[in-house]
Amino acid sequence: MRVISSCDALLSVYYPQIFLILTSGSYLALSSVVALGANIICNKIPGLAPRQRAICQSRPDAIIVIGEGAQMGINECQYQFRYGRWNCSALGEKTVFGQELRVGSKEAAFTYAITAAGVAHAVAAACSHGNLSHCGCDGEKQGYHDQQEGWRWGGCSTDVKYGVELSRRFVDAREVKKNARRLMNLHNNEAGRKVLEERMKLECKCHGVSGSCTTKTCWTTLPKFREVGYALKERYGTALQVEVVRATRLRQPSFLRLKQSHGYIKPTEMDLVYLERSPNYCEEDVATGSAGTRGRFCNHTSPHTDACHLMCCGRGHDTRQDTRVWQCNCKFQWCCFVKCNTCSENMQVFTCK
Repeated sequence: MRVISSCDALLSVYYPQIFLILTSGSYLALSSVVALGANIICNKIPGLAPRQRAICQSRPDAIIVIGEGAQMGINECQYQFRYGRWNCSALGEKTVFGQELRVGSKEAAFTYAITAAGVAHAVAAACSHGNLSHCGCDGEKQGYHDQQEGWRWGGCSTDVKYGVELSRRFVDAREVKKNARRLMNLHNNEAGRKVLEERMKLECKCHGVSGSCTTKTCWTTLPKFREVGYALKERYGTALQVEVVRATRLRQPSFLRLKQSHGYIKPTEMDLVYLERSPNYCEEDVATGSAGTRGRFCNHTSPHTDACHLMCCGRGHDTRQDTRVWQCNCKFQWCCFVKCNTCSENMQVFTCK
């Protein structure tokens, strides 16, 4: 295995994903990371809050999985908003940790929810696969569950509670300021995890003579993360604007209520909530996480958010001819290769001015 001469060089390879990487033909093992010293590694990772750094130092195996989950959340965000003015493209450029959109918008709400869900999903999956210490299959789902119905818990049920709890400990650890934004972020973090828990699946296998199903063994499994992304995108569309209610005595933010509601109506635990209306995202703005729309592709015939008149914010668009080339009409030839033709198509491409 190739030796990396300095800790900074190692981190430049590891970060931002913190994934195990391929080095000279073999994977750099987790034991190598631990051998370098968890304190050194964790202190070099940008974006970690003090309590997150403490978790990293005590659980270096978990920080790798947490990083994978955070990246999975960013990737899903970019997929769900790929046709919008705001497309999550600014997230994850420097670090998968410590993502913060400074405005309390609907987009910030989605970002926090999908990241918290991604971390919980990745941790729970790693537990089921035996890739994390301190966890494994869900020990509560063992033995008979309902003898009258003729099925029992068996196999390896995913311990989603452990994933949710570690996500709560790590992701929520950033929220230390006692302000309205803290209440918003914590609420949306929890909403993302609740959506994941709600979509856990029950799988069963039949047992019996000649294919009969006299008894069944059942276990729980994680949903595809794309399902979680779609569910949170729906909740983004119905996100609720809220305002903070302050404690009478100390005037500190106490809880959130629906804005312009009569009385103290609180959002439900699975609602996404926001404090401020979204900007238009037409121009680049670090504070809002907007990359702007200049140079973005658009569709001049679309009635949706990728339409040129919407995507380009009234600035107009450029049109150019482009040629798309791909392999087509592929056939297997005896023996043993595939022969393809080369197909091409002339097309118009529209980009925002």
